[in-house]
Amino acid sequence: MKSCEDLVAPASDYFVYSPSRMAQEMFLYPLQCGLFSYLPGYSLTRESFDSFLLMYIQKGEMELTFEGRSFHASAGQFILIDCYKRHAYSTQTGWECLWCHFDGVTARAHYRNIVSRLGYVFSLTDPHPVLRRLTDILKVFYSGSVVREPLLSRYLTDILTEFLLFSPEGGGPRGCADMAERTITFINEHFAQDISIPRLAGQAGLSQYHFIRTFKKETGFTPHEYLVNTRLATARYLLKNTRLPVKDICFNTGFSSESVFCSAFKKHHGMTPAQYRALERRGEGGDDPV
Repeated sequence: MKSCEDLVAPASDYFVYSPSRMAQEMFLYPLQCGLFSYLPGYSLTRESFDSFLLMYIQKGEMELTFEGRSFHASAGQFILIDCYKRHAYSTQTGWECLWCHFDGVTARAHYRNIVSRLGYVFSLTDPHPVLRRLTDILKVFYSGSVVREPLLSRYLTDILTEFLLFSPEGGGPRGCADMAERTITFINEHFAQDISIPRLAGQAGLSQYHFIRTFKKETGFTPHEYLVNTRLATARYLLKNTRLPVKDICFNTGFSSESVFCSAFKKHHGMTPAQYRALERRGEGGDDPV
């Protein structure tokens, strides 16, 4: 559809989409998307517009007011904001942008993670993968082809994943995420060994206090909690799928003694390893206890 909004060039196109109930329960989905040319003097203020908004500025400049702060954005930059909150944007010079209002079951979690690392206005070293997917979404509606909601969800997921994988120069929040990811990889490869927190902190190049604090902020677990969870997950698999004695499983998963293993297992699962194995063998356990 062509825009009829004041100070938006008449050639500007936009599309409105109403997701199915399945999409609302399972996917990310676009709600509105378009390619707009905003004329000098354009301004908009909204108390709420139930969605998240992604914009890519192709030409010109604009001013954003969000979360009590003002931001300047220009060609080559992305904007990502939570439109459930009050927001405003305007331009004195005019600007052209690709934009998409979207939502979905994982939208807020993606949004929080991305803006915590990149902010509300940011640039990518190579924006083309994101622009291709934004264009792919528009093409679905431009072409009038059958709308495949899983495909739209994949396009949006690809966009948000590009943002999550981007590492700004100089480290910053993404550097913290990289540290946590490297630590997780090391734990997954070496959990059966004697891994100490000082060793992990040393590998990360951080003090123990800063390492523990940063790792928990990024993952939701302390390094020790993540290590124990990894060992217990492996122990559950071995109890269910092998005939190894509990003692062997204990040492194969990195616990220092059988008593320590049994105590940790019972604390997390409400039963001993032997009781868990017996329950699974009887076929009464269903999913892993949590």
